[in-house]
Amino acid sequence: MQPTPAERGGTPKPAQSFRNFAAEERSSVREFYRQNHTHQTFDFVQEKKRQYLGLDRRRMSVWEALEYLDTLVDDSDPDVDFTQIEHAVQTAEAIRRAGQPRWLIVTGLIHDLGKILCLWGEPQWAVVGDTFPVGCAFSDTIVYPEFFDANPDRQHPVYSTPLGIYSEGVGLDHVHMSWGHDEYIYHVVREHLPTEALYALRYHSFYPWHREGAYDELTNAQDREMLRWVKAFNRYDLYSKGDGRPDVSGLRPYYEALVDEFFPGPLNW
Repeated sequence: MQPTPAERGGTPKPAQSFRNFAAEERSSVREFYRQNHTHQTFDFVQEKKRQYLGLDRRRMSVWEALEYLDTLVDDSDPDVDFTQIEHAVQTAEAIRRAGQPRWLIVTGLIHDLGKILCLWGEPQWAVVGDTFPVGCAFSDTIVYPEFFDANPDRQHPVYSTPLGIYSEGVGLDHVHMSWGHDEYIYHVVREHLPTEALYALRYHSFYPWHREGAYDELTNAQDREMLRWVKAFNRYDLYSKGDGRPDVSGLRPYYEALVDEFFPGPLNW
């Protein structure tokens, strides 16, 4: 269910107008997904995990990371051209207005911080956009599925099969997702937030699962239990984009205190 106007603090933008890739309000969106679907292979994901998940590049506080990220505009998003810090506060404010737990509010604030990968030289197609499993067949529910025809994994004798390298019910924790900001931020903060928050961070861009019901054969009981939190979080992430620009400077004292509650010191990035 879409958040109510009271939850969003205004009149909601019609749900059908979000994620309207056919409208192609920005021509970069289609080109983004062409590159993403061509290059996100199983081997590419393993390479990026080796490169980044040692978390040895930099130490920053959450607020330092938010400010560091503030120059980026996401080329995969057809809905907005806000800066990332504006969208972070926008999402957190929608969650706060709805009276949700403080851990979910702070999750809204940090959910896109993994996009700092773009500022370390990664192309946007390797950082943002919808995510999907690699190592098994690509679902037709993924946006622009036709672009997978250029992905070499589509011809792989194992990776092109429905289960691929996995077994039924293996659980998403054992599934390799396309590389991006979701997986990265999950590893950065995994020791600081409850399981529900970590699912929201790790899978909020996994639209084929939480919106289309694809890949259910890979999930286990915990995944299915946590799905409701991923969906709940996604409503605020997506539909808050219809709100006006937040007053970041005016709201900063509240969010600095919230960040200190959950992340009292610098994090390894």
